[in-house]
Amino acid sequence: MNPYLFIIAASSVIILSFLFNIIAKRTNIPSVLMLILLGVIIQLTLWKPDLDAPGNGVMVVLEILGNVGLIFIVLEAALDLQLKREKIGLIVRSFFMALITLFASAFAIAWLFILLWEDVSLFEALIYAVPLSIMSSAIIIPSVGSLVAHKKEFMIYESTFSDILGIMFFYFLKDNGHAEGASEVIGSVLFNIGITVVIATIASYLLVGLFQQLKMHAKYFLMFSVLLLLYALGKRAHLSSLLIILFFGLVLNNTQIFFRGPLARFGSREKIKDSLHELHVITLETAFVLRTFFFVIFGITISLVSLVDWKLALISLGIVGILFGARFLFLKIVASKDINPLLWIAPRGLITILLFFAIPNGMVDAHGEVMEVYNPSYDYRIPQFDQGILLFTILITSIIMTLSLIMDRGDKVKDVLLESIKMKQSADNVVDRIEDTYTEESLSELEGFQQSKDHIIKDKTEDSDTK
Repeated sequence: MNPYLFIIAASSVIILSFLFNIIAKRTNIPSVLMLILLGVIIQLTLWKPDLDAPGNGVMVVLEILGNVGLIFIVLEAALDLQLKREKIGLIVRSFFMALITLFASAFAIAWLFILLWEDVSLFEALIYAVPLSIMSSAIIIPSVGSLVAHKKEFMIYESTFSDILGIMFFYFLKDNGHAEGASEVIGSVLFNIGITVVIATIASYLLVGLFQQLKMHAKYFLMFSVLLLLYALGKRAHLSSLLIILFFGLVLNNTQIFFRGPLARFGSREKIKDSLHELHVITLETAFVLRTFFFVIFGITISLVSLVDWKLALISLGIVGILFGARFLFLKIVASKDINPLLWIAPRGLITILLFFAIPNGMVDAHGEVMEVYNPSYDYRIPQFDQGILLFTILITSIIMTLSLIMDRGDKVKDVLLESIKMKQSADNVVDRIEDTYTEESLSELEGFQQSKDHIIKDKTEDSDTK
């Protein structure tokens, strides 16, 4: 590809993503849906990659973007979590809400898969069910700004815990697929968590101390590089690496709790206040770019045939029914008073897609190691599961969230949609005006300038000849 065309395309995608965010804030339509649609339009009009071709790098790029994006999403969420005494009750409620609904939804969806398809084991069904049971903090956090304070905070905490717990649950299943008994699985999980917590604690204290001492401007991406390195090394050692990212963010944002007594001088809140704000901004900006390209590329890879399969739509509706059924049941227990619109805010997104692509396929073992020969014992795929189920679930849950937030604001859905159309038309008019100005006024001005310049040069030449 021509490098200039690539720069033009990448820049255009980021600009469009920024405009989508503006529309999303005005209408509560998730920008994720618009980014996926943009990817589908690119697939239909400009570029359709051959995903079955040997050496195709699109899926590799998608996986890298997803993993790095996941790190920044968890870090972004951790930097938003403030551990205050008055918020303990809220944190505990949101944690148990995320934990219970995750497990209940996963086992219920797994049971649905077992009923639908023959020869599907509980383990295989769970491998597919867990990604569908994870809420998307990447969609929820930017979308709940209009809610009252306590509901907004509850959704931020719950979606963050859902991300982290869901990812841990998925990789525990994946890494223990060949365990011989429950005791072996439990022992492996406890050992894994113990080692990860020790490493995460030590690394977090060292990194926060280093972060306070560094004065150079490049220290933020130095921190990111160290975190990425720790994450990758942890994954290679089959640890729950996201705990390291989560601990670092929590310790950095709550130094008054973690740095006390003799450690206070290594984690002064006042000394890192400005740097913490800048780190938060850079994390938000980087996560925005990574999310943008991830969802656009995902849209490019979607099989459009699955969108017209009514059977897949019915299966997705069954999954969505389970998700909201479990959510209703446990919200009544955890937040018994007013559960609207909390009940309907449960979109699926980046993590669901990323974990779906991480399911071992027989060429990669449970630990992500590439094998030379296909091994069916490491193939956890369900052949009957179509990617369209994933897409339908994302679309339906996002649309339900959009409608609930619009109605919670007291607006009419029709008016909001018309407003979004008007915004698009206004943007088109601005572009047309700029083009008209450039083609008519600017060119005429340039032509007049050129004529004036020619006259000046001519006059000077004549004067010179006269002299």
